[in-house]
Amino acid sequence: MKFYISLFFCLAFNIKLSLAQHKVETHNDSIKIDITKLGDEINSSFDDYAPVITADGHQMFFTSKRPFTEKEKKKNKESTENIYSTSIENEKWNNAVALPKNVNIEGRYNSNVAISNDGHKLLIYQDDEKGNGDIFECSLKGTDWSNPISLGDPINSSNHESSATISPDGKTIYFVSNRVGGAGQRDIWKCTKTLEGKWGKAENLGRTINTTMDEESIYIHPDGKTLYFSSKGHHSTGGYDVYRSTLVKGKWTKPINLGKPINTEADDLFFVLDASGKRGYYTSSASGNKDIYQIDFTPLKEEKIKQPLVTILKGIVIDEVSKKPLESTIEIVDNNTHELISKLNSNSASGKFLISLPSGHNYGINVSADGYLFHSENFELGDSSAYAEVSKQILMKKMEVGTTIVLRNIFFDVAKTTLRPSSVTELNRLIDIMVKNPNIQIEISGHTDNQGSDVYNQNLSEGRAKAVVDFLIEHKVDAARLTFKGYGESKPIDTNDTDAGKQNNRRTEFKILKI
Repeated sequence: MKFYISLFFCLAFNIKLSLAQHKVETHNDSIKIDITKLGDEINSSFDDYAPVITADGHQMFFTSKRPFTEKEKKKNKESTENIYSTSIENEKWNNAVALPKNVNIEGRYNSNVAISNDGHKLLIYQDDEKGNGDIFECSLKGTDWSNPISLGDPINSSNHESSATISPDGKTIYFVSNRVGGAGQRDIWKCTKTLEGKWGKAENLGRTINTTMDEESIYIHPDGKTLYFSSKGHHSTGGYDVYRSTLVKGKWTKPINLGKPINTEADDLFFVLDASGKRGYYTSSASGNKDIYQIDFTPLKEEKIKQPLVTILKGIVIDEVSKKPLESTIEIVDNNTHELISKLNSNSASGKFLISLPSGHNYGINVSADGYLFHSENFELGDSSAYAEVSKQILMKKMEVGTTIVLRNIFFDVAKTTLRPSSVTELNRLIDIMVKNPNIQIEISGHTDNQGSDVYNQNLSEGRAKAVVDFLIEHKVDAARLTFKGYGESKPIDTNDTDAGKQNNRRTEFKILKI
């Protein structure tokens, strides 16, 4: 009987294989699975485990008991637990490097448990002098990691918190704790951020996920709705097995065992999967020591493969003139609901940023930095948008007389001058600029493609520019600081020979006349 395995929703295999081999390969007529023990750039003769990756899979953090102090290195003596990082270069992992000693506190148990999609926030496990374990957060500032800061109550408690993962929007944290009130010893719990930005009351994920036995090593995929975890329950094949559950209409589905060859008779833990769903990593002790393995899923029949409905947006923010990287604030807004989906920063040393965007939304993306005009982008991701990566170089323009930016999240009804409700967030940003810079005077200009007569396009562009100015005046911006002008089709910024080019030419612009 034929059966198919989704690349993303990897189902159970009834094939008995051992990870004691360096490499395991199995496939049917739909998908091939390769499981490879990573090389000595990552694995050592000591225990190496708990891999976590950025959403694009280009950076990894993991925990190792290899010698850490100079004394331990001289004696080749096992250390406690310490955190290491590595990155991919020319499709190969670089040699792992230990994180600095302000993160890896000597003599303590220091283990990574999660990394944000962009690699700028690291959740770690540390114990205190009494051996009680809690979850801490470190932030990457330029090239330096901050000291660990406890996540505090209600996530940490007087009990043991060993693992955690944060949803892509940063609003929900899932964590493992043996506190009272669960189904077993170690259960998966969650906290959701309140409107004030604080973590709300801890909630147990319930008996669908948690069993009377231990759950451990949780990971939420960049799609924000697929949870991977290990459990000794749910009829595991031996020790801890890896399971998957999906959030559907606010409820978690019954966990599915990922099956053989991923799960073995030994403990299989710390499964993570990149945003594409094509490559994962996990820890198995099937070969004796704990080691980190790479899992590659290769489709043999493309039409049988279900990809994650998520897009990775990554790029670099730089000064338009000097080309130097900038630290900036990036806000992602649902243009239809005006809800702030996520807020993150580009790195001050590299200017880099990365975020995952689930499908089914019209996103407005705003980039702001001190002394610069904001930059906006727009992404429409349909309900069926399969995995994709989009790279952007964002050029920030200083706030100077003559500077012009395109307002990419201003929308009008077709062939009309009526502002759509989805424009409100961008319009509010304009109001904010006018309030913070009380002497600034601006011109709002409208532009069209070359469809229609010159007169029609001139009138349409001018009407749209006036609609924006009218909105600003209605919201208490002094009319004396505002002018509007329509340029019709006279100033294209792209070709009018393609639909995409025409879309770029249909735009609203903001120009500084006086500061």
